Amino acid sequence: MRFEFKPSFERSIKSLPLSEQTGVKEVALNLIDVLSQEKQVHQGLGLKRLTREFWEARKGIKARILFRWTSDLVEFVLVGNHDDVRRFLKNI
Repeated sequence: MRFEFKPSFERSIKSLPLSEQTGVKEVALNLIDVLSQEKQVHQGLGLKRLTREFWEARKGIKARILFRWTSDLVEFVLVGNHDDVRRFLKNI
């Protein structure tokens, strides 16, 4: 399985406070670990399928990590709140 961080993901992380940036990066790395080794997903990740290809993982109540998961590629697309994710999905 391949993993890719899109420029939009990097930009959205930089817009967060430094304390949240670290937490989001930890969640993304944990998600990579779970998906690459096909481990059982624990409930703390808050993994949820939004559309056929797009998924989200939660970091706390506010921050959500949006990623596209196709057969052998996981593309991290965006970090934002609920409204940011809805706005992105509406415009694709």
